[in-house]
Order: sequence, then structure tokens, then C-alpha cells
Amino acid sequence: MEQRRLGSSANGINVSALGLGCMGMSGMYGPSDRAEGIATIHAALEAGITLLDTGDFYGMGHNEMLIGEALRGTSRRDQAIVSVKFGALRDPAGGWSGYDARPKAVKNFLIYSLTRLGLDHIDIYRPSRLDPDVPIEETIGAIADMVKAGYVRHIGLSEMGPETIRRAAAIHPIVDLQIEYSLISRSVEDRILATCRELGIGITAYGVLSRGLISGHWQKDALNGPGDFRAHAPRFLGENVARNLALVDALRKIAVEKNVTVAQIAIAWVAAQGTDIVPLIGARRRDRLDEALGALLVSLSKEDLAAIERAVPKGAAAGERYAAAQMAQLDSERA
Repeated sequence: MEQRRLGSSANGINVSALGLGCMGMSGMYGPSDRAEGIATIHAALEAGITLLDTGDFYGMGHNEMLIGEALRGTSRRDQAIVSVKFGALRDPAGGWSGYDARPKAVKNFLIYSLTRLGLDHIDIYRPSRLDPDVPIEETIGAIADMVKAGYVRHIGLSEMGPETIRRAAAIHPIVDLQIEYSLISRSVEDRILATCRELGIGITAYGVLSRGLISGHWQKDALNGPGDFRAHAPRFLGENVARNLALVDALRKIAVEKNVTVAQIAIAWVAAQGTDIVPLIGARRRDRLDEALGALLVSLSKEDLAAIERAVPKGAAAGERYAAAQMAQLDSERA
């Protein structure tokens, strides 16, 4: 498995060229199979994937416990690099009620995560979003205290804009920014990517298949019940989904010519945007994991990249990546 560096040579960390995003194993896309999720984590580790990404609010702690159980059941525990997002607040009905990144909340969230995961430290710890009521310096300072205490190894960010990234990096080295990046979600290219590269900060790209929309497997009206949050995502609704699937059909023609799948070419495109970028694949099943791993064998020439750009030009997607209320909470999307 190829390794990529997140962060600077002095303060960074080497991880596998693909990471496994575990969110979908905890019901965020509708019902999930616990045993298959654990088997998928085991298969990823066996294949050489080291980076496992989660959030303490995925399934209200379910995802962390799932990963903890999976790691206890494998001989490859020492190779796992666990990345945790914190701070998103949920209610008993599963709704979202803001963010809490106060220093005392950081330490509270951290001990719960360590307990659920069954770990003595977390490799990369990051606020899930910018808390508008807490200066980023205070949040990063609190995590830095946990680095000094040995409970956290590295600090990351998630969905932060250029100014916030700079302020955070002034307090403590930042190894990576986690942000959505795919053929149909490219706002990171406007200013954020350049800022991260200037500061020596890597990118862990989630949503590389846009939550399945550009996987080549998605069909209109394929939402997986009321627990599937894509039911509220504009790109999956109304006329938008049909327009977006037309982009997938254009991409499919290129994939067929290269004898690869749509998912593989979409993942390979993200990986080809720089060696400082690590795509997170959201496979919930071993067959989808196997397909995604095949992206590592896909080589894209300049001609291929130009053809992909013509098929799915920047800004071609119909609909925003989140509902309006969630978009408003993204520091990364602020002008």
C-alpha cells in the first residue's frame, strides 16, 4: 500500500493512500449490518489501509464502539491510525443541535471517545466544525494540552476556511484538513487547497463518491429509508438527481474505455490531485471496499484528466452538497 504524508516532515504522520471512512456503518445512510461493518474494517486493515476515520456523533457513539470492537478482534491493531471528529451535538430524536468546542468540552468528549474506542490515545483529533461561539485558538489550545498529556498524537481540522486554518496553525501544527472533495464538490480548489499547501497541511477528502451519487451504482429513488440523511441532501432530490446522474453517465463512458468502474475512476481522480491528498472511502461492505481498492491501480494520464474534466466540469453538479441550514454552518463555504 502506497503511503502518503499528512502534515509537514517534522510534525506529520504517514498514512495509507486510501483511508476508510466508517460513518456509514452506523446508520447514517439507513440500516447497516454490524458484523459486515467489522468484517469490512478487518479487510481494510488486511489490505494495508491504516487510516480509520470516525466521529463521536456517528450513531451517538455507535461508530466508535464498532471500531473499538473491530480493533480488538484483529492482530493489526498497531497499524491502525484512528481519526476522530468531535463537537457535533445530537438530540434523542437523532437531530442536530449545534456544536460545542469549548476547552472543557474538548476534554469531556475526548475521554468518552477513548473509552468507547478502547484506546489510550487518539492519533488525529479534530473539531467537526467551527464553533461560532468559541475562538478556534481556544479549541486548538485545549487539544494541544491533550497532545502534551499523551492522549492525542496529532491535531486536524474539518471544513474550515483559509483564515481559520491559519489561526489554528499558529497555535499548534495541523496535520490535515478533512473536507469534502470530489468531481462534483470542488470548492476546496478555490482558496483552501492553496492555503493548506502553503502551511504544509494535508487533505483527507471525504465524500469522494458524493455519498454514493457518483459511484456508478446509484439509481434514482434509491434512498435507504427515513434514517438515510441523503433524503435531505439537495443533490439527491427532485430534478437534481437526474441531472447529476447524467454526469455519471458521461463519466461511465470514460471508465468503460479504461476498463475500470465509475467508482474507481472517481476515486482515482481525487487521488491524482496531489500526493498530499488522501481519499476516504465510505465502504460499508467488503465488496465495495474491494472495488475502491482497485482505484489504486488506475493511472490517469493528462488526456484522461482532460476527458474527465469535459465530462464533469467544475460546478456542473445540480444542488448543494448539504441542506441550507448545514451549508450555513460550514466555515469552509464562507466567502
